[in-house]
Amino acid sequence: MSEKSAEYFLGLPYTIEFVHDKSDPGRPVWFASVRELKGCMTEADEFEDAARQIREAMIEWIADAIDAGDSVPEPRNEDEFSGKFSVRLPRSLHRDLVRRAEDEGVSLNQYITSVLSRAVE
Repeated sequence: MSEKSAEYFLGLPYTIEFVHDKSDPGRPVWFASVRELKGCMTEADEFEDAARQIREAMIEWIADAIDAGDSVPEPRNEDEFSGKFSVRLPRSLHRDLVRRAEDEGVSLNQYITSVLSRAVE
């Protein structure tokens, strides 16, 4: 069982994501979820309702996990991310990336950062 209380977890800076789904023009819906708490989500017609309901969903999710003796994930600290990582790739891909960077007149690092940024968007 967790030694930390629900209040402790609720005070942490979890990542809450909101998506406004307008695919049904007759009923646009706000979806809210907590990235770190898998399955913790809600939906509502109004943003304010979704914001309130996701907090209620977090309270229930965390309480259920504690009662079941399950661990409650904590948000990751931004200091954990250095901005650096190593990637192994085929020589041919390395060659192609270098050539594209040269064509753009930028370093390989700048080119890969640009390509990754566009892919994540």
